[in-house]
Amino acid sequence: MKREDYPPQEPLSEMSRGYQETAMRLSEGIKGEEFSYAHDHVCQGAMVYGAAHPNGATLMFMHGGGWTNGYKELLAFMAPPLNDAGFNFISVGYRLAPEFTFPVGWLDAAKAIKWVHDNCRSFGGNSADIFIGGHSAGAHYAALLAVTRDWQSNLDLPTNVIRGCLPISGIYYFTEGSGLPMRPRFLGPVEQKNEFTASPLHYLKNPETKPPPMMLAHGSDDFPHLIRQAKEMEQRLQTIGAYVERVLLSGKDHLSASHCAAEPNGPWVPRAIRFMSAARGSAFRVSAA
Repeated sequence: MKREDYPPQEPLSEMSRGYQETAMRLSEGIKGEEFSYAHDHVCQGAMVYGAAHPNGATLMFMHGGGWTNGYKELLAFMAPPLNDAGFNFISVGYRLAPEFTFPVGWLDAAKAIKWVHDNCRSFGGNSADIFIGGHSAGAHYAALLAVTRDWQSNLDLPTNVIRGCLPISGIYYFTEGSGLPMRPRFLGPVEQKNEFTASPLHYLKNPETKPPPMMLAHGSDDFPHLIRQAKEMEQRLQTIGAYVERVLLSGKDHLSASHCAAEPNGPWVPRAIRFMSAARGSAFRVSAA
């Protein structure tokens, strides 16, 4: 689909407009196959970029945009280096605020995982090797899916359906001390008190229900509160004995942290490939170098 085929979204800030323009430029000429994982809204779509020689693993990724903007087509630029390494790449969309509030977009992402699980063999994937990730708002949804256990059974999925999680510049909690400049509108009415429910960090309490391995990435020049949140998320994961890597993307800010995921020899792609390759093994072995 083209951007003009979608319903109108919230007006973009100058920063967000620049991000989208760069993402679309990087994505020019990269072709994928379009599918719908649900049929309630046009945003419930998936773009599949299959590897020429798939190794069985698939990375499903969600766009950012403050939960109010974004398109699955924006992330095509991530596909080539991952495809070259044998990984299928799937970019998915989800319903956006302010029309749709939490947990609608998050549940859309869960439905997208269900679709990937049920259909990945058609493009050389293995349903036991599904990784998820996202940038910014999409990273938040990915992390929340990884740390929760109350959605899989509703979709007839195994609790370990996610092999690993790779959020970039994610938001990990919305409660007091989050540092967010304002309350995100996707949380819905204040009286619903979704700040806690929507916060991945607050689910990390029980060592017996550890989430899948996680690779938390952020720019060295990212928003300070998101850098701090990533460090807190890393510490909490370590406390419960979960596997976690925190990858510092040197010289990158909140937006270029996403764009650098197209660089074959950049700070993210080689680490992501190594992380996913290791996570597929029977024992997880990834150095912290």
